[in-house]
Amino acid sequence: MATTALGETPVQTSGDLPAVGSVAPSYTLVGGDLGDVTRGDGRTVLNIFPSVDTGVCAASVRQFNELASGLDNTTVVCASMDLPFAGKRFCGAEGIDNVTVASAFRSEFGTDYGVLMVDGPMRGLLARAVVVLDTDGTVLHTELVPAIGQEPDYDAAVAALG
Repeated sequence: MATTALGETPVQTSGDLPAVGSVAPSYTLVGGDLGDVTRGDGRTVLNIFPSVDTGVCAASVRQFNELASGLDNTTVVCASMDLPFAGKRFCGAEGIDNVTVASAFRSEFGTDYGVLMVDGPMRGLLARAVVVLDTDGTVLHTELVPAIGQEPDYDAAVAALG
């Protein structure tokens, strides 16, 4: 188990992020059209967070949307436990079209990636994390953000792509 924090309160996750150099677990998330979202052939940045309906989570989606416009052969997947309709609504209202917002609400994604919060007031939601994958699914970079109210290190995620 790993630890993040909600304010001053430590929050345990279901495990650890996949190790850099390992092959990441496969996943099937649910997109805004209720279709499957899986890892494609290119590189992938997984922007993982509790809910798009919070300020820091929304900011991360906006920032990764901006960054994604300049990333070749890379898909940015923004994953949370929000229902697919929430992500679709948010992206439509914000004009976000460079990222894929997907829901982990009916998958083992949170457990498989070690980001499911297992205690505290946000139990059952995903912790804020970033996982960067190469074209073959090899983990290039991970970050479990130390505090849920803190944005991830965008520069480190992009730098991992080379």
